[in-house]
Amino acid sequence: MAAPRRCSRQPRQMDAGVLAAEIGSFRLHLAAEGKAPKTIGLYTEAVAWFAAARLLGQAGKTGWEQADRRDVREWMNWLLDRYSGAYASNQYRALQQFFKWLSAEEDLPDPMAGLHPPKVAGKLVPVFAATELARLQDACAGRGFAERRDAAIIAVLTASGIRLSELAGIRYDPDEPRRSDLDLWQREITVRGKGGRPRIVKISHDAARAVDRYLRARARHPQAWQPWLWLGTGNRAPLTASGIYQAVARRGRQCGVQVWPHRFRHHFSHTWLERGGPEGDLMELNGWSSPQMLARYGASARSARARRTYDRIMTGNP
Repeated sequence: MAAPRRCSRQPRQMDAGVLAAEIGSFRLHLAAEGKAPKTIGLYTEAVAWFAAARLLGQAGKTGWEQADRRDVREWMNWLLDRYSGAYASNQYRALQQFFKWLSAEEDLPDPMAGLHPPKVAGKLVPVFAATELARLQDACAGRGFAERRDAAIIAVLTASGIRLSELAGIRYDPDEPRRSDLDLWQREITVRGKGGRPRIVKISHDAARAVDRYLRARARHPQAWQPWLWLGTGNRAPLTASGIYQAVARRGRQCGVQVWPHRFRHHFSHTWLERGGPEGDLMELNGWSSPQMLARYGASARSARARRTYDRIMTGNP
C-alpha cells in the first residue's frame, strides 16, 4: 500500500474487539485464495483499523451487520484529511474486498456496493537517463565484495525489472542446480511473484557477467553455505528486501542519483515498449495478470515514445 502522507507515526487503534472473529476468518479466506502474506497483512490491518477506530470508536457499533455506507464515507473522509489519496484508496480497496467476502459468506448487505474509491492523482515515475545508469555502475566500481554484489544487484534490476521481493528471494546452490534459481548460461532466473507464482525471466549478457563476478566473491564469504543469493558484508546473513533497498539507495546517494528498486521496474517496462517489444511478452516477463498494468508502467515516458513513433511513421526517420 502507498505510504501515508501525514500522521504516520501516530499509534493506530487496532483492537477490533467483538468484530475480530470475522477478520480472522477473512484472513483464512485470503490465504486460501493464495494471496501473498504481505497482502494478507495489509488487508486485515486495514479492516481491523476501520473496525476499531470507526465502528467501535466513532460510531459505537458492535456488529458488522450495523456497518453502512455512511460509516465507509466518513472513514474515507477522515483518512483523506490525514493521509494521501493513494493511501486512502488502498484502505478503501481492502475494505471493499472484506465486505464483498462478508456479504457472500453471511448473506449480509454490502455497504460498499455502488461506492467508488477516492480519486488518486497520477504520479509519474521518471525513467533513468543513460547517464544516471552509468553513474550507478561507476558507484559500484571495484573488486570488493560489496562492490561486486551491488553491481550485480543493479545489473539484474536494470536487465529484468523484477520486483524487490522477487530479487530478495532468489536462491543459489552451486552444487545442486535443482535448488538454485540461477542459470547463467541461459541467462535465466526463476523468481516467485505475487502469490508465490514462479516464472522465468531473462537477463542481459552484461547482467550475467556481473552476477558471475559476484558469485566468485560470494564463494569466499563465510556465509556462502546460505541458500539465498545475496549476502551481507562481513559475516552477515543474507540480505532481506529491506537490506537490498538500502544498498541500492546508498549507491544512489553516493553518485547523486535518486534511485529505489521499483524505479528499475518502470524503466525496464518503458525500454521494452520503446524498442517495440510485444505487450503480451512484457506482461509475462513482469508477472502481470491484468493489462491495466501496461498503462501504469512506463507512463512517465509515454509522450516521448509517441513523439518518436511520429517521426518514424510520418517522416520516415528511425
